[in-house]
Amino acid sequence: MRVFVTGATGWVGTALVKELLSNGYSVLGLSRSEAGVQKLEALGATPHLGDVNSEADLAYGIANSDAVIHTAFNHDMTQYKANCEADRRVIEIMGRELAGSGKPLVITSGIGILHYDRIFNEDDALTSGSGAVPRAATEEAANAVAATGVEVYIVRLPPSVHGAGDHGFVPYAVSVAKEKGQAAYVGNGANLWPTVHRFDAAAIYRLILDKRPEQKIFHAIAEDGVPFGKIAEAIGNGLGLEVVSKTGEDAAAYFGWFTHFAGLNCMASAEKTKEILGWQPKETDLISDITANYLD
Repeated sequence: MRVFVTGATGWVGTALVKELLSNGYSVLGLSRSEAGVQKLEALGATPHLGDVNSEADLAYGIANSDAVIHTAFNHDMTQYKANCEADRRVIEIMGRELAGSGKPLVITSGIGILHYDRIFNEDDALTSGSGAVPRAATEEAANAVAATGVEVYIVRLPPSVHGAGDHGFVPYAVSVAKEKGQAAYVGNGANLWPTVHRFDAAAIYRLILDKRPEQKIFHAIAEDGVPFGKIAEAIGNGLGLEVVSKTGEDAAAYFGWFTHFAGLNCMASAEKTKEILGWQPKETDLISDITANYLD
């Protein structure tokens, strides 16, 4: 089976390409740069130089593949809502191109966009629309495409998809700690972050294509919840910095745009994902990964 992968040279996408190739799939990877093309060729994938926002490039990838996995997303937080709406348009285009083909589409969403006062699972739906939570646009688009008869799967990623070379939330927290001379958490630091190593996350996408199950939403969660205070402690201890609590305006001054995420409390389960896909995370935990790979 040939799989068209968007974001194929990204953080999750690169791990996914390796996972697919090592399990007998061939990969057509979308890249917007010549450097990305070379990277995909070195991995053994077939590159397509193009833009995820281009209808022609998406149509080409879909026409020349048997399945589609969409991992691309613009993480520029200064244009967050616009980027979420752009992702909606990409999924809508994919839906039109896939209509009647029988080819599956796997899209990428986030655990953190759901808000329940309990542990939530793969059967739980969005609690707010994109008007209140911009990233919900992704799942809204996926649901709309599924309603047309396309086989659509959703993989919800946690706030930390970690591993050596990460450029996500935890490295940002490390950079802020270095800049401020303190490692901080919000309030009592008990708010929980689910986590997964990127190689474990990649396996979920591949297993969906292996099995094409009735279940359509999956959670890439290896650790149900790591207290953010423990993350701050690992950063502070590793850098030899004071570990402190921040609240209110002090938290906003310290974390900036990251304040919401530093205080995020997300209680989610991946039990159905493990049961249905036979998925068993194998990689290191977040705190060990921080100690080994995040503090240089």
